[in-house]
Amino acid sequence: MARTGVQYEDVQRAIDTLLQRGEAPSVQKVREILGTGSFTTISDHLREWRVRREQNRDAPPPQALPDTLQALAQELWTKAQEAATEGLVHYREEADRRVDEAREEASVATRQAEDAKQRENAIAEHLAQVQARLEERGAQLARAEAERDALVAQERQWQERIDKLKEQLHQLQERNEGLTANHQNALRALEEQHQQQLDQEEQRHEAAESRLMALLDAARQERQATEKQYSRREVQWEKRVSERDEELQTLRQRLNEEERQRQEQARELQQRQDRLKDLQREQAKLEDMLTEKARMAERLSEQLAQAEARLAKVPLPPFVY
Repeated sequence: MARTGVQYEDVQRAIDTLLQRGEAPSVQKVREILGTGSFTTISDHLREWRVRREQNRDAPPPQALPDTLQALAQELWTKAQEAATEGLVHYREEADRRVDEAREEASVATRQAEDAKQRENAIAEHLAQVQARLEERGAQLARAEAERDALVAQERQWQERIDKLKEQLHQLQERNEGLTANHQNALRALEEQHQQQLDQEEQRHEAAESRLMALLDAARQERQATEKQYSRREVQWEKRVSERDEELQTLRQRLNEEERQRQEQARELQQRQDRLKDLQREQAKLEDMLTEKARMAERLSEQLAQAEARLAKVPLPPFVY
């Protein structure tokens, strides 16, 4: 049904103007005379005008003429009506066929444009999801880098502790060596002192041999006691050194475990970086697809405009009285 705006009377007056000029009425010519109106509305009114004209074709001509002229006019009117009807049917069929083809092309172009719009919306939504995943991956990457920095700082602290323990162990070893040397010097000095006393006692009097033997026994006992004390202290030092070695071994194990964890985190970070690159490449592909879909939509819009232009330029059959 025609839309409000251009009325049937307006189209009829434009058709009368064209007929007075000797031109066949068409949608384009009627629109040029009116200066407004859609092609659909004008086409509907023009079709209604043709229907009304067909309905009035069978009306007999005026009866004011003589019988001879009236019969001749009636015969001419009948022949002209038959010829006009045949030509009009041919042109009408051709025009209807072209109009149907143009409408079909316009419908196909409209559907293609709608499909392209839906695909464009889907691609835009997918692109937004990819962007959100990229931002999430970026945040995860930042957290992983922060964790890596924390592990590096913790590794540096453990390395400093290990260096301090190594330094303490070295100091203990030096101290142990110093104590051993002092003990040996004391033993040598004690042996020398005992030997001097023994020599003096032997030189002074052979009778004091028993006393000298007692002193020698006492010295030996004292030496044994000293050696036992040294042995206990040496055992204690060895125990402390062993404990330090065990602690150092434990620290080394913990350091190796943290180094393994750091390497695993580094591999995970590399994997995340590779995944980020893949997502960036996927985003670039989606952007290219979106650009291609936009170009396709533009081409479909151009095809639709061309179809409408061809529909407007479809020639209608000339008016035949």
